[in-house]
Amino acid sequence: MPFPPLCRGGRPGRGGSYSRETAPGALRRRAQSRESWGRPARASSPRPPAPLPAELIWSPAMDPVRPGSPYQPLIEALGNYPQKKFYNVSKLGGTKYDTLPYSIRVLFESSIRNCDGFLVKETDAMNILEWKTKQNNVEVPFCPARVVLQDFTGIPAMVDFAAMREAVRSAGGDPVKVNPACPTDLTVDHSLQIDFSKCAIQNAPNPGGGDSQKPMAKLSPLKAQPRKLPCRGQTGCKGPCSAGDSSRNSGQFSAQIENTPILCPFHLQPVPEPETVLKNQEMEFGRNRERLQFFKWSSKVFKNISIIPPETGMAHQVNLEYLSRVVFEVKDFLYPDSVVGTDSHTTMVNGLGILGWGVGGIETEAVMLGMPVTLTLPEVVGCELTGTASPLATSIDIVLSITKHLRQADVAGKFVEFFGSGVSQLSVADRTTIANMCPEYGAVLSFFPVDNVTLKHLKHTGFDKAKLEVMEAYLKAVKLYRNDESSSREPEYSQVVQISLSSIIPYVSGPKRSQDRVAVNNMKSDFQACLNEKSGVKGFQIAAEKQNDIVPVQYEGNEYKLSHGCIVIAAVISCTNNCNPSVMLAAGLLAKKAVEAGLVVKPYIRTSLSPGSGMVTHYLSSSGVLPYLSKLGFEVVGYGCSTCVGNTAPLPDAIRNAIKQGDIIACGVLSGTKNFEGRLCDCVRANYLASPPLVVAYAIAGTVRIDFETEPLGTGFNGKSIYLRDIWPTRRELHTVEEECVISSMFKELKEKMEAKEPVSPQPIENAHVLLYLGDSVTTDHISPAGSIARSSAAAKYLTNKGLTPREFNSYGARRGNDAVMTRGTFANIKLLNKFIGKPAPKTIHFPSGQTLDVFEAAELYQKEGIPVIILAGKKYGLGSSRDWAAKGPFLLGVKAVLAESYEKVHRSQLIGIGIAPLQFLPGENPSTLGLTGREQFSILFPPELSPGMTLDIKTSTGKVFSVIALLENNMEITLYKYGGSLNFVARRFLQ
Repeated sequence: MPFPPLCRGGRPGRGGSYSRETAPGALRRRAQSRESWGRPARASSPRPPAPLPAELIWSPAMDPVRPGSPYQPLIEALGNYPQKKFYNVSKLGGTKYDTLPYSIRVLFESSIRNCDGFLVKETDAMNILEWKTKQNNVEVPFCPARVVLQDFTGIPAMVDFAAMREAVRSAGGDPVKVNPACPTDLTVDHSLQIDFSKCAIQNAPNPGGGDSQKPMAKLSPLKAQPRKLPCRGQTGCKGPCSAGDSSRNSGQFSAQIENTPILCPFHLQPVPEPETVLKNQEMEFGRNRERLQFFKWSSKVFKNISIIPPETGMAHQVNLEYLSRVVFEVKDFLYPDSVVGTDSHTTMVNGLGILGWGVGGIETEAVMLGMPVTLTLPEVVGCELTGTASPLATSIDIVLSITKHLRQADVAGKFVEFFGSGVSQLSVADRTTIANMCPEYGAVLSFFPVDNVTLKHLKHTGFDKAKLEVMEAYLKAVKLYRNDESSSREPEYSQVVQISLSSIIPYVSGPKRSQDRVAVNNMKSDFQACLNEKSGVKGFQIAAEKQNDIVPVQYEGNEYKLSHGCIVIAAVISCTNNCNPSVMLAAGLLAKKAVEAGLVVKPYIRTSLSPGSGMVTHYLSSSGVLPYLSKLGFEVVGYGCSTCVGNTAPLPDAIRNAIKQGDIIACGVLSGTKNFEGRLCDCVRANYLASPPLVVAYAIAGTVRIDFETEPLGTGFNGKSIYLRDIWPTRRELHTVEEECVISSMFKELKEKMEAKEPVSPQPIENAHVLLYLGDSVTTDHISPAGSIARSSAAAKYLTNKGLTPREFNSYGARRGNDAVMTRGTFANIKLLNKFIGKPAPKTIHFPSGQTLDVFEAAELYQKEGIPVIILAGKKYGLGSSRDWAAKGPFLLGVKAVLAESYEKVHRSQLIGIGIAPLQFLPGENPSTLGLTGREQFSILFPPELSPGMTLDIKTSTGKVFSVIALLENNMEITLYKYGGSLNFVARRFLQ
């Protein structure tokens, strides 16, 4: 019997009667019984699963030594710790091992430890050892130690697991067997939206500890029952319910509960938080009640998975601060920590010496089920850092400078590994910031081997002395410890890129792409050039006579003047910065000096402060700078991704209308990683990435058309002109505050806060129409549903027909488990440029009828008519963050293949994982050179047996025949494509 499309999640609990083992049938009964979550323990001790083939059920959490491994003789005791055991892989590798890059040594150790002759073979280990000659020529499996999910990609994963259980049961199997085999952590962090900001905070929040008495907001729709229970003494209760001092007595706690109107859907307990956070949490819990309860159901039903509740922090930040082990220790057996995750910023952990990167949701689910990640043995680019950075350069300046250098070095699809004298001058916070940015310059990951700086950091963040001693001894024994003072030579690399930190000066990035850097001292002239330049990747093509237009606007009883370059959104967010206290403290100290000098931010500017975890708020509060940020409008709006993923609240109507009527190029400034045009708001066309202190500075100035060297930010007390240099904090000031406020207790507080059938031959694609004809650099933002749901969209029409009002639409991210909404939101980006239409719009042509329709409506007609569709695209298709719905959405629209000039590597893998063929034009060819209009019909014939990188012929309805490359790079990808994707492959293995 054919399997159902497992990516069709729908609403949790929809369709049929479900048992505890298959889907959330008992969800509401459990919620009403007020069961507690308990502590979100690390997913490292799963209960023994039901019998399955050994290669599928084994996991290091059950037994760190894989049964039957031919390399067991390599196991030995660890020096002064005889009870500790490990694979001494350096003995097997000999001198070849010593020349391997550190990141490749981690791959090698994993292959030795997981070798079973089936999923991981001896030849795989030997290929990795021969990396110098085998790179780019062989595929190798990698079994990560753990998996990290965030809720946007986590909810479809859990829905898929529920669907997979149903499919296995329908086929006569035991659904209880469907559980993650690899330890998995899911952090609920992507549902936060900014509905409220600039609300008075009488007492600064202190999630890291201390009293938090304050007035509460009015009663909410989720109001507490008259009987308000305490947390029943569960010491592991985490998330909003545990905000505040753990030492407070029960009387104080009860009093706070009496005044708290909101119930956390996780803990079913009232939530104490400051007013702004409280109001945003109220909206978050109200919008997402069902999906949060579904997560709770999942945590109870599935084994070997823990779910971190909302308001704990962002996935990559929690991964860094709480989940990271650096060295795993299971039953006294040691091995390196490693991770794959569905968040593109999973790479942040490489700054701690933990090998990790982001993959698609489909591949992650396969890893959760015990399968390895298969990758082409990568090139490793050695990045040598020398010199010392300028005192005025922040870690963001270093990040953007390195981004530029590595983009120019063409590191796409490669590992990057840092070495040189400059590395030891970077703190772990700096390293994780740099590693976090690697998706923006195309690298798979950016690895900083563990060294003395790493160990000192871990000591300050709560690792006990004995564990650190064992960790250091183990890493040195397997030669995974980098020592600047050692006389041993550096590893050999595929190529070496040299970067002098001394050459780095402050930059911002924009106005449309993160790789377009602008020196701060050139910002004014560069923006002027953008106004003049032809519309494109940087230009806006504003007529010279309109470049100085001024639009007056009335707001809150006062008149303001908007002009090109005016700031309307300023967001200090923690996508790259919360791990680095110095830049966040710099923003706070700058705000303090600005307020003391009499500077203000115009009230119409949408300002916000979204920390990645309570740790950030803790040190901003304890350092005394949080009230000054609040005074300028930068209040804590909540903990989670917000502005960066398009969850900014709409601008005031008066401002929106003035911008549109005057055709003003308004600007947003944020300290994140994504600034694609229209991402923040459809009327904000220029967006710049900047360090947190520069975000605050530009917000005060109110415009990007300013030269900080010669023009004042504004007028302070007594009419005095205040320049940026007057309020910029010195490195000495930052160092003093950082030492006093960034202390180990912050990390300790967070740490306490916290699883057939044979494939058929590929079927031919016959007489397919082109659904979309796209150009270069089509990002996953253009493809995947993201941000708010536009009122005129196909998704909005669907929700309206279901009886929902626009206020109840929520965001695409919050509805990621609903295939009906997400399919309608695929290719719904307002900046999508379809060559059939000729202007940005989420529209296309349905060729049989000649109608211009929404992309979903056209795809729906094609499916009703039984006509397959394909996509034509240019270079770098799928650029940007890894998103599973960038593959699932097109699949559900009926897309059978994508034909592009080149692909972003992760997105190419996702297409294969869902069953869409990624095809590439031959070098030098594209639709224009082949004379294709996109209005033809295309027929693609697949041979019975596929081989990696084989050439296929395509015939059009006009009689033209041309060849393309099938980008199936290895046998695993061919197998997945034959099965119709990863989920079908794994589900069928359970039935085998």
